[in-house]
Amino acid sequence: MNTSLAWIKALVPGLEATEQEYMDAMTLSGTKVEGYQKLDADLDKIVVGQIKKIERHPDADKLIVCQVDIGEEEEIQIVTGAPNVSEGDKVPVVLAGGRVAGGHDGSLTPGGIKIKKGKLRGIPSNGMMCSIEELGFSRDMYPEAPEDGIYIFEPEATVGADAIALLGLRDAVIEYEVTSNRVDCFSVLGIAREAAATFRKEFKPPVVTETGNGEDVNDMVKVTVKDSDLCSRYTARVVKNIKLAPSPKWMQRRLSAQGIRPINNLVDITNYVMAEYGQPMHAYDLDTIAGNEIIVRRALAGETFVTLDGQERKLDESVLMICDAEKPVGIAGIMGGENSMITDNVKTMLFEAACFDGANIRLSSKKIGLRTDASSIFEKGLDPNHAIEAMNRACQLVEELGAGEVVGGVVDVYPVKKEGRRIPFEPEKYNRLLGTNIAKEEMLEFFARLELGYDAVSNEILTPSFRQDLECDADLAEEVARFYGYDNIPTTLPTGEATTGKLSFKLRIEEVARDIAEFCGFSQGMCYSFESPKVFDKLLIPEDSKLREAVVISNPLGEDFSIMRTIPLNGMLTSLSTNYNRRNKDVRLYELGNIYLPKQTPVTELPEERMQFTLGMYGEGDFYTLKGVVEEFFGKIGMHGKMTCHPSADRPYLHPGRQADIFYQGTAVGYLGEVHPVVAANYSIKDRVYIAALDMPKIVACASFDRKYQGIAKYPAASRDISMVVPKDVLAGDIEEVFDAKGGVYLESYQLFDIYEGKQITAGYKSIAYSLTFRGTEKNLEEADITEAMDRILKALETMGIELRK
Repeated sequence: MNTSLAWIKALVPGLEATEQEYMDAMTLSGTKVEGYQKLDADLDKIVVGQIKKIERHPDADKLIVCQVDIGEEEEIQIVTGAPNVSEGDKVPVVLAGGRVAGGHDGSLTPGGIKIKKGKLRGIPSNGMMCSIEELGFSRDMYPEAPEDGIYIFEPEATVGADAIALLGLRDAVIEYEVTSNRVDCFSVLGIAREAAATFRKEFKPPVVTETGNGEDVNDMVKVTVKDSDLCSRYTARVVKNIKLAPSPKWMQRRLSAQGIRPINNLVDITNYVMAEYGQPMHAYDLDTIAGNEIIVRRALAGETFVTLDGQERKLDESVLMICDAEKPVGIAGIMGGENSMITDNVKTMLFEAACFDGANIRLSSKKIGLRTDASSIFEKGLDPNHAIEAMNRACQLVEELGAGEVVGGVVDVYPVKKEGRRIPFEPEKYNRLLGTNIAKEEMLEFFARLELGYDAVSNEILTPSFRQDLECDADLAEEVARFYGYDNIPTTLPTGEATTGKLSFKLRIEEVARDIAEFCGFSQGMCYSFESPKVFDKLLIPEDSKLREAVVISNPLGEDFSIMRTIPLNGMLTSLSTNYNRRNKDVRLYELGNIYLPKQTPVTELPEERMQFTLGMYGEGDFYTLKGVVEEFFGKIGMHGKMTCHPSADRPYLHPGRQADIFYQGTAVGYLGEVHPVVAANYSIKDRVYIAALDMPKIVACASFDRKYQGIAKYPAASRDISMVVPKDVLAGDIEEVFDAKGGVYLESYQLFDIYEGKQITAGYKSIAYSLTFRGTEKNLEEADITEAMDRILKALETMGIELRK
């Protein structure tokens, strides 16, 4: 995106910044300037001179000697070979010591060419009269310049005035890098609005006055939009009694600075409005529009169309067309047709300003192999509210330039008006995001400069429709940062867990789970979340089980990936099976992955996702090995309370006599056990397989990283061994609960060291032996202290039918 700095300054009165100052300030406020080019960089000491007298050179047939008035007391003498000058002409004159950009052939010299006093064929020459090429430009940008000769000013030009300023070259072309979300900045008005806010100056857009005669354009033209999804707004006006002529110099200069070649008043008006408002326009010869009707529709399959460049384009149903009652007359947003082009014989013209779907314009442009200035703007997604503003501005210029008679009224097809957004005003949040302490009033002042409104009743910021990039609080915080000044935001320490490099509590628990598993020899596996419904049969899950109520994928890759898993075992067993059948011994795997539990079926809302910590192994190790890994994990995450394993679990996929539910302080947090032999066989594993699955949401709720320091024991420990004859239905966990309840404050720990069943033990009983350790924290224990605790324990054990082994 390029703009003329002089044009920007005309819209922002009082803006006196140099090119470098402008570039730096705009870049800091978020409108990045890539660079600039001064149009007069290589031009110096060039004034308007008037030729007073012309004489032939005495020694050269093709040279003439001119006496030139440059507004000083004495005239200067210049020798030239230009064939197009006459006495009385006013021309650009480079004084001795001045510079021009290049040669008469249009070649440019870096730094310019310095003009010195000298003699041509013996006659003194004290300067040089310039062609437009010698000033570094061409007839494309200055169509009034002669094809070969000196540039001649209008008669009203002031002798001695700055010729560079008169030619509009005291200007700079500023190049911006505009991001695609700032569609409003692809226009001179958009950039000027940003400049006004940046430099705290008033923004004065052009005042558009009412135009049109007493007629009504709706009586002359009809517009029908058949595909409103691709054309959100279409406006049209009519201009009759067209008078083609060159556009005024001020318009030509501004267009030239934008890199747009002036052509005639009508073409220049459409290009000028496109640059000013960022709204492409198109003009049709109304006499070529059949039925005076415009129809906006998709192209027909296989339809062809000849565009203004004379090329035939092949179309399909995705391309949007502008048609009359009989035929297409233009490709919407890209290029008009040869059959409706404006010629020198035009009498009545139809102006079009519309808003088309940006994505469709982009795709259509690529499909037909034609990208234009208009399509490059449309594809960014325009504000439909600008269409009528641009239309009225164009018609105003038509009247001001005397290019024709504007018919009153406007055809405006706009079924759904686009409104700006309302975003809650939360200054505290913006300050937290930015690390600043900006007052609410100062923020509102920034917003006011950007034409953002404020509703004090609802405490909302009202964004205009042209600011399509403003959607949420972060966007408003960015606006505050831009105009407060990024360089003014203080350096502060990061705050919050997300910015300190610290993992969340949940992720820290999962990290510990990985560390413990890998420390215990387990390797991490990743299993699919999509599974086959046949999994439930392989795992022996009953038909009426809730586990079979799974989320069904609407577009699965196949039946084997048609549901989301409700249990983590299939993936783990499949991985173990793969290893087993590849003859890998002693395999240990773990996974941290989600299961997906629908809240109801069929699914109407997102399912509950629960992270599962799954451990699987075969080979060396057994039930108690896996139980030890779980206990190690619990201890590491601060779960020092009572963990118990109840063998009453009734899970069909586990061995009926070798499975248990894991409880922590009375809450079920998972299960472990040996996989049912039939299930193992279903996965082609001919070895004992052990599985543990922990429900991580419940684990996280119980975990803690709080640590309490305990000093090294000062007093010695005392131990007592106890060997008991225990009924077979009494669990070791039941005995340990007695130890915890009756052992008192001196019981430090206990350890199971023997279980025996045999001929020496009565049928229906088993022998269990524990070692109990006692220690005092404040004193050396006496025998009476230990005996008292042991008596309480033994008495409680007797009530359970337990006897000491003799």
